[in-house]
Amino acid sequence: MMSVSEGVKVYLFAEPVDMRKGFDGLSTLVRERGLSLFSGDLFVFISRRGDRVKILTWERGGLVLWYKRLERGTFKRISGTGALQIDVWGLRLILEGLDPREIKRPARWSPKSLDMSSQQAQFQGYERHPYEHRVR
Repeated sequence: MMSVSEGVKVYLFAEPVDMRKGFDGLSTLVRERGLSLFSGDLFVFISRRGDRVKILTWERGGLVLWYKRLERGTFKRISGTGALQIDVWGLRLILEGLDPREIKRPARWSPKSLDMSSQQAQFQGYERHPYEHRVR
């Protein structure tokens, strides 16, 4: 399994892709969709049979192409057209052969705003930790 940080954008190409395409062919598909090839985002392509997946990304100094073939089963394709943005969690499920639409995630709380003023208003009585500092 490849390691991917949570902040990375993942684009799943909904249409099947000819797996004979390499760096140049897949890069062309990315550019045709108006996406930035050199952003470090992950671009995911699934074969017509659904048993192979390629992931194209940019790392410092060059393109990286990750390729996986399933001996049995298929990768679950998400219906749609073009490049669909999914999260890293969805990519992990797809790479395990699971359908992200069938998995129910519990609702998680997240703050409405990440600026300190709204957090302080929300958490009255919050005191800064003595080792906490703000970056200006």
